[in-house]
Amino acid sequence: MTDIELPFRANSAEACAWLAAQTDAAWTLARVLEHGLTPYVWLDYDAAFPELFGDANGGYAAPIFFEGDTQRLAAGSDDVLITMTKDAYKIVVKLPAPGFRRELHELRFLKSDLQGLAKKLQREASPAPVQDTPVRESTAGISRDEVLLAFASLVRINLEQALSEAGGIFGDDGARVKGSARKGKNKALWNPVTLALGLNDVYRVPMSSLKRAFKAHDFLCSWEGHWNQSLALLGK
Repeated sequence: MTDIELPFRANSAEACAWLAAQTDAAWTLARVLEHGLTPYVWLDYDAAFPELFGDANGGYAAPIFFEGDTQRLAAGSDDVLITMTKDAYKIVVKLPAPGFRRELHELRFLKSDLQGLAKKLQREASPAPVQDTPVRESTAGISRDEVLLAFASLVRINLEQALSEAGGIFGDDGARVKGSARKGKNKALWNPVTLALGLNDVYRVPMSSLKRAFKAHDFLCSWEGHWNQSLALLGK
């Protein structure tokens, strides 16, 4: 990022050069206007329009915000036409036809507006911060009754007894969610994906039967994506 001095009221060339240095991209007057920045033109006091200037007898910076006026500038006009602006008291006024004309080099952009735009663009271009989260065991799983409903008919062992004994694939070192049984065996949960893969590996339950189980029970629907992903990784 190049450090370029930015005046309090920058002309179009200064504004575009400064934004280019902040964003490493080319800027034009049209692009600045597309981002919603308001250009200003200094109006010297004119006794023909006392209501426009009020007490600002030295003049004031008049904003150009009317859509027709800004569209004309963005389209590449070679001068400035102001048909509507705000008076010295910031009240919107329509100027007498055909409006006020000024030279293009008289356009100015506020330093604060340009800095605000640069910060906004830099925020949008920055990747979202990665939050470090501690790795922990999943606390999600299915209950004993759900395990029996989904898988008991697929094995030749007493699955209810195996769950109670919590050995091998049925315990904390297998498919049972670690810590889920601390408040009582009836509170224990099992990861159905890990359990199904274990049933296939240890008890030779056909993979086709396990696939049907994940489609047959509503409480397994949320696990089906994880199940399919695991099968894909295993080439099954």
